[in-house]
Amino acid sequence: VTVTGGTPKKPQRDASHDPHRGPPLPEPVLPVAETAWGIVVAGVGGTGVITIGQLLGMAAHLEGKAATVLDMTGLAQKGGAVMSHVRIAERQDQIHAVRIATGEARLLLGCDIVVSIGDEILSKTSPGTTRAVVNTALAITGEFIRNPDRPFPEGAMERSIVDAIGAEAASFLDAGNLATRLMGHSIATNLFMLGYAFQQGLVPLSAAALLRAIELNGAGAEANRQAFAWGRRTAIDRAAVAALLGADQADVPGRKLSLDLDETIERRRAWLTAYQDAAYARRYLALVDKVRQHESRVGAEDTALPDAVARNYFKLLAYKDEYEVARLFADPAFGRSLEQNFEGDYRVNFHVTLPWSRGAHPGEEPKKIRFGPWLLPAMKFLARLKFLRGTAFDPFGWMAERRQERQLIADYEASIEDLLPRLDREGLAAAIEIAALPDCIRGYGPVKQRSIAQFQARRTELLARLDAENTHQQQMA
Repeated sequence: VTVTGGTPKKPQRDASHDPHRGPPLPEPVLPVAETAWGIVVAGVGGTGVITIGQLLGMAAHLEGKAATVLDMTGLAQKGGAVMSHVRIAERQDQIHAVRIATGEARLLLGCDIVVSIGDEILSKTSPGTTRAVVNTALAITGEFIRNPDRPFPEGAMERSIVDAIGAEAASFLDAGNLATRLMGHSIATNLFMLGYAFQQGLVPLSAAALLRAIELNGAGAEANRQAFAWGRRTAIDRAAVAALLGADQADVPGRKLSLDLDETIERRRAWLTAYQDAAYARRYLALVDKVRQHESRVGAEDTALPDAVARNYFKLLAYKDEYEVARLFADPAFGRSLEQNFEGDYRVNFHVTLPWSRGAHPGEEPKKIRFGPWLLPAMKFLARLKFLRGTAFDPFGWMAERRQERQLIADYEASIEDLLPRLDREGLAAAIEIAALPDCIRGYGPVKQRSIAQFQARRTELLARLDAENTHQQQMA
């Protein structure tokens, strides 16, 4: 879906959501450097990293100080790694190079933690010299397109920075979340980070110069001043800002992660009821309950196998077909999300790959076709026909992709039913891996076909290994 026209709706804030409300922001003790003060700004292209460097350079100019700014974008565009080398000094003759050399950074302003732990960035830091302010909000990088199963090693990323400069020199905060909840949009994050670092006394420029540079930059000046002030306020009293926003993120209505296996199952039961009907949900519960009962009989110490089945069996049952796409867009929640996020005269366009679409050439992925807002009433009508799913009267059910999706469900049920009678504690790890295999099935059309082929090959390999282990155990017995 794309939305054109109108404008993003800014959240309504009361007087308490003013960073200047309360005690005046105290001026920090600004650093005084004998040599040029080096700042490395690291982040993701398209989020304003380059703007931070420009603001610092302009603020230095306004104060009569010397400054150089070197932006390093490489092949990055939006979503790629970007960094700026900023040097600030009292006199121009104190700046001997534009690029910050190994170990010479006085401040690492890590607007994105994934980019900040890169070798090129960390090589500029050193213990006793560098302080770091790092945003821990996680953003998807290009690597996750190539490797969608790659984990986000949050703890390891923070440790990389701590190992480089020491724990006392590093400040970590979820600036993306804080700035979005305070300002209504994530683009405020980098100015928020700059304000936080400034208030900690890590930027050798006055607040007046920085605010004037923000004003001269023009675009979104007032919002940028607010974000800068919120960063300062958060550096002074992070707990007070968190209290203003409410409870911990985990307690905010709308959290997505289930807290235990029972909640995992219940949420999926409710979804499948809406997806098809109560009978379809009972089919799901029957297999999951059977796995839970069997695992308790073999004396397993955790719920890893039932959890794997609960998540992956659901994924196969709730395949995203035409009826489901229509149901999700027809859901009033979709309309409410538009109203909450946009205002003015906006138009919604739907980009759809039709069931019979083919690529321009053999093996080429089909292109999406754009439809106007008139498609929404048609989707609401189609959503009411979901009772046809899987029946002889289903006009989409004859397609090879739909037949394959139903076969995957049947094969999964048969695999789990076959595993349970011969499952013991020694074979539990292999059984869990088999139960979790559908997680690798991704995408639609040709993309999905490739992932299904990988899934089937891996399943065959694991089942053969499990059979060999059972045969070996029988021979030993």
